[in-house]
Amino acid sequence: MKKLMLIFFVLFASHALWAQLPFPLPGGDTKKEESSKDRLDSLLSLLNKKKYKTRPYESVITRDAVAYNGLFSVYAVRDSFFIEIPDTLLGRDMVMITRVVKGSVSSSDALGGSKYPGESLDEKNVYFKTAPDSAINLLSDLQADQAEPGSRIAGAVANANTDPIVQTFQIVALGKNKSSILVDATAFLKIPGQLTNIGKATATAIHVEYVHAYPINVEIGIYRTSSGAPVVTNTSFVVLPRVPMQQRLYDRRVGYFADDVFYFSDEQHQVEKREFINRWRLEPKPEDRERWQRGELVEPANPIVIYIDPHTPKQWVKYLIMGINDWQQAFEQAGFKNAIMGKEWPYGDSANLDDARYSFVCYLPSDVINAYGPNVHDLRSGEIIQTHIGWYHNVMTLLHDWYLVQAGATDPRARHAKFDDELMGQLIRFVSSHEVGHTLGLRHNFGSSSMTPVEKLRDKEWLKQHGHTASIMDYARFNYVAQPEDNIPEECLWPHIGEYDRWAIEWGYKYSGAQTVEEDKKITRQWISQRLAANPRLWFGSQEGEKKEAGARPDDPRCQTEDLGDNNMTAGTYGINNLKRILPNLPAWCKEEGGLYDNLGEAYKALTGQFKRYVGHVLTNIGGVERTYQSEDSGGDVYAPVARAKQKQALAFLNNQLFTTPYWLLDPTVTRKVTNPLEANFVIDLQDRVMNTLLDSAMFAKLAANTARFGTAASYPTEEFLSDIHHDILGGLPTGKPMDLYRRNLQKTYIGALADILSSLDPGVTETEAYGLVRADLQRAQNEMTAHLQQYSGLDKAHLESQIAVIKKVLNPKQD
Repeated sequence: MKKLMLIFFVLFASHALWAQLPFPLPGGDTKKEESSKDRLDSLLSLLNKKKYKTRPYESVITRDAVAYNGLFSVYAVRDSFFIEIPDTLLGRDMVMITRVVKGSVSSSDALGGSKYPGESLDEKNVYFKTAPDSAINLLSDLQADQAEPGSRIAGAVANANTDPIVQTFQIVALGKNKSSILVDATAFLKIPGQLTNIGKATATAIHVEYVHAYPINVEIGIYRTSSGAPVVTNTSFVVLPRVPMQQRLYDRRVGYFADDVFYFSDEQHQVEKREFINRWRLEPKPEDRERWQRGELVEPANPIVIYIDPHTPKQWVKYLIMGINDWQQAFEQAGFKNAIMGKEWPYGDSANLDDARYSFVCYLPSDVINAYGPNVHDLRSGEIIQTHIGWYHNVMTLLHDWYLVQAGATDPRARHAKFDDELMGQLIRFVSSHEVGHTLGLRHNFGSSSMTPVEKLRDKEWLKQHGHTASIMDYARFNYVAQPEDNIPEECLWPHIGEYDRWAIEWGYKYSGAQTVEEDKKITRQWISQRLAANPRLWFGSQEGEKKEAGARPDDPRCQTEDLGDNNMTAGTYGINNLKRILPNLPAWCKEEGGLYDNLGEAYKALTGQFKRYVGHVLTNIGGVERTYQSEDSGGDVYAPVARAKQKQALAFLNNQLFTTPYWLLDPTVTRKVTNPLEANFVIDLQDRVMNTLLDSAMFAKLAANTARFGTAASYPTEEFLSDIHHDILGGLPTGKPMDLYRRNLQKTYIGALADILSSLDPGVTETEAYGLVRADLQRAQNEMTAHLQQYSGLDKAHLESQIAVIKKVLNPKQD
């Protein structure tokens, strides 16, 4: 998710484009520029003394040369290319971005997967620097480490971080005014190398499609074939601010994308891993600076502008723009009005859409069911400079299916194979806002939906004020908890930019008045502590990207995707009630004249998938741990178990909704039309997977760890858990009631899962208390099955006899 700059002619002629904060990050790249400039002066002196051979400028750039003048000049002279680098650009950081302009189905492998026009292939910070032997190097600025300017250790840091060379250019002439260098770029643009190769594929048949040069950027289009597939890419060279933007240090309590470096200073006792957030540079107009510093609402000098790809179907343009403009309210909380805006592209197809000065929602002709919001940013400071939001055409399929099965019981407009444009447009608007949030720097906040009490999701007045989740950056989708009798209006069924979103933008973009990074850190962290104490709905929770190995992170059921409310069991029960209403109506709602049940099949798949989500949400509560990051000043605990009562409620939900056969999901009026009986039975498959998860050694380890840490009163002891699930699966044996296929299979899975524990040779399993409990439980199961065997007949009796034999073998493996 990314942004734009400003209008073509106004913005790019203006020095305000790269306006600096009043308190710039100490120690930009000025020393790198100065040393390179000093080297150039020395090199020019040598060249002028003819120690190195150079040609007269006019003999290289002849009258038939085609010139492209901008940030640096590019000259096409017959089959050769030359770049004229001004001395002011030496050592100056640029961002180099390579994107797809044109591709083909056959180019997917060469690109490392499907790539569509506008999608990024590579990004890096680069700079030109003088080199020995009459050459100029283009180097990649890795920014792995940073040092306090002026410190003694800064020199050691510089020596320990040699930047790799992207390309070496031989100097062929001096510029006309002797303040620039002309280098030969033919090999860079036409020979296989870092600019022309894609991924691991070597380019062939290379030629330059176009060059566009502007005051702050140069765009070069390259045609090549890779593995026989034709591809055209655009590489942008965009100059970055001379002094980097002030960093704002990351805090785990607010969800921003962040870069990290190791930061060194002479005063440290240990190396600092410094994380700083990605954000756009928003500053007031010079005449409004004092008002801004006083906290008054002002317009930014350079607002964030995101254009809509002119190839976007016309009916969706206004909704994509709405999704962008909806963020204006959040920036007002940060002190800026009209800070962000979506616009139609005014120039038609005639303008270069790959011009890096502009940000776009790129409409991609793909069957991929997705959208995403990346950004291009300065690695030195986190400053976002541009975005190309990826919007796949087929994302509407996902929106349709989600809305049908999550809101079909409450919104009559959802009960169609094709939605009307207004409904689909509003769903597009919500996704647009979500992806734009990413381009503003915001990460997913999967925990946000857990801050809403479930019963409030049925309260229309509460929903009108708060929405069904506090953040559009959650995967909260649609209000599946609302029941038909609640009469919830449509606009309360889908997400909107919420309290957390406005707060997150305020925290990331508001003026703090600090003069240093560390001072800013203290101020902004205090903001978080104060605001969270006043409004818990501003909580950020996400485990995205964290390692899932044992001990690496807790399974916090509040931080799940596609869920709603503060209780997964209650919310899931409401959701299932609605699915039961929807399923019998699917044949009528999905009917297509002359159709072959394709719509019905997709809808049934979406509905069963939604049921699986509810089960998954609930399952995470058992053995779960809640993690809430705290300020040390508060003294609060970070980790706590999911409440014992809630864990027992979760197991009861699984027993009532899944282990008790959900025959309603197997409605023959649907299944006989869209499912092959020879395919795996999804109910049995889901029952097996959930049972095996419950009785896995990892689950027993989590339960035991929680009991050891938090005590039996707060946690769900393993012995009690095993007793409860035993009762759910085998408790009906004394009744002698006939069992169905699903019940018999559940008992087999139950016994098989416990048998796997006893068959383990892993000391991490065999030397635990759970091992003894499992053995005792299997013995109990054998005794109960034996005691009640004569009450059963036919398949049921044969089943019990076989399971008794399995248990005997497991308990006494050496006994014949």
